[in-house]
Amino acid sequence: MSTNGISLDNAAVAALPKHLLQFAVDQRYDEYTAVDHAVWRFIMRQNTFFLKEYAHKVYFQGLLETGISFERIPRIEEMNEILGRIGWGAVAVDGFIPPAAFMEFQAYKVLVIACDMRQIHHIEYTPAPDIVHEAAGHAPIIVDREYSDYLQRFGEVGAKAMQSKKDFELYEAIRHLSILKELPNSDPDELAEATRLVEERQQNLGDPSEMALLSRLHWWTVEYGLIGTLDQPKIYGAGLLSSIGESVSCLESDVKKLLYSVDAANTAFDITTKQPQLFVCRDFQHLTGALEEFASRMAFYVGGLEGINKAIDCKNTTTCQYSSGLQVSGTFAEVLPGDSNAPIYLRTIGPTALAFGAKQLEGHSRDYHAEGFGSPIGRWRNTTASPELVSDDQLRSIGIAEGTDGTINFESGIVVTGRVEKIVRRGGKLLLITFSNCSAKQSDRILFDPSWGKFDMAVGERISSVFNGAADKDSYNQVALVPKERTIKVPSDENRKKLENLYAQVRDIRERKVGYERLGEIWETQQAEHPGDWLLSMAIFEILDDAGEQNELKQRIVTFLNQKKLTNHDVSTLVEWGFRLVTYHKVALQTAAR
Repeated sequence: MSTNGISLDNAAVAALPKHLLQFAVDQRYDEYTAVDHAVWRFIMRQNTFFLKEYAHKVYFQGLLETGISFERIPRIEEMNEILGRIGWGAVAVDGFIPPAAFMEFQAYKVLVIACDMRQIHHIEYTPAPDIVHEAAGHAPIIVDREYSDYLQRFGEVGAKAMQSKKDFELYEAIRHLSILKELPNSDPDELAEATRLVEERQQNLGDPSEMALLSRLHWWTVEYGLIGTLDQPKIYGAGLLSSIGESVSCLESDVKKLLYSVDAANTAFDITTKQPQLFVCRDFQHLTGALEEFASRMAFYVGGLEGINKAIDCKNTTTCQYSSGLQVSGTFAEVLPGDSNAPIYLRTIGPTALAFGAKQLEGHSRDYHAEGFGSPIGRWRNTTASPELVSDDQLRSIGIAEGTDGTINFESGIVVTGRVEKIVRRGGKLLLITFSNCSAKQSDRILFDPSWGKFDMAVGERISSVFNGAADKDSYNQVALVPKERTIKVPSDENRKKLENLYAQVRDIRERKVGYERLGEIWETQQAEHPGDWLLSMAIFEILDDAGEQNELKQRIVTFLNQKKLTNHDVSTLVEWGFRLVTYHKVALQTAAR
């Protein structure tokens, strides 16, 4: 069963919340052309030829277990059927999605698959996410349990990471640049302006947020990680596994190899070019140790004044969680510190919601708290227990009961006085006391005036956690960060369609092993009408060499491809690799026949 192209037969995908499903799109499999499938086949066969020696051993095990075909681009539905056996799933998305959403998908054990297929001029490396990177890079490695656990844990941590508006602006600039770079005929001036904007926003981020630092750790492990020893590392990062060019060059001596640690978060990266250094972990447990070390410093772990100040700096929707479990989600604007530098009062501006256990409390939506929320934090006088642990009897002993006037004196000096309207408990803890005709003061400062309406006073000795986004994102309706700019699929003109038809004919001949006599005519047509293309010639050469037929035609194709090597530097290496692979398979077949 599927909805809008989303497979609900996969348990991990079916468990996704609504706010993540907004990023899912239909794969539109029928729009892949014969050229797209040929590019996929070339990349997969080249990568596996090279990677058999240099990739982590689990990669090839993963290719087998995930059933990814070398011959054609995979369908998301097929991947979901196979990934479901190891508890994971996949959804199609449109290019780069915001980092927080990407992380949350991982936390739910769902891979996001950018379903665009790189153009032939980016066959070695693409600056934009595509299905080669996602399906052939990420998916095979997660069959390793230690690594998939790391990936999920990274998602859980990343989904909580604080981020700023500048982070999102940089993400939008990078997304825009990657879209332009993948277009075959981008306007040079527009490309230069997009590049300038990325550089400008990178330089003006200020101190990197938690999300920016975590994105670096993700980049240097999940995307561009090496594993083993510094002198003989193996590849496991999806960005390397899916890039013919970089998987070859990354192991060369001019690319620095550094021992991975949490300090990799201090090394920035450029997503649009090859990397000058890479980090090597000992094993996948090494990754988890560094991640937990970083997480222990984050606001969602430490909470307190430091956490609230991070929330204020973000100027985005974040959540402060009291030690009672009450979760306050909104845009935080103020925190008052006490004598011990612990927070004693917090305040939001604009729509705010209250939740417990990531579920919105009834009557406390963002519409109800539309103009903001403020409340004290800390212990009360005249009680020995933490306020969230005070029983009903203890409340009555200090004059707090529904339907009566009462006063709560905080150790910080804040005083709340009014008529108690409602006392809310959850999970055995006191969460909230609602007052009418209420005043809240700290010395001479008025924190709440009776004319403002009812006062919902949060209960909790401390702020135990502060994290990105709303606690209950679906109820909060947090949908604002879906990218407005869409990736662009260049439509095929008549000339391109003719080339695609030639590729389709060659594919059919290779798969059915009949019609070899038509290859000469197809090649002559390509030479006359599409002289810039080289991949179709390589495909025809491969078929002829494998079949041992039409040596004269084969030699003419070799001459053409060697000429391409001399006149087009970008194609030279690819042609050489194509010849190398044909030779390798020929030798392998001869050896097997002996």
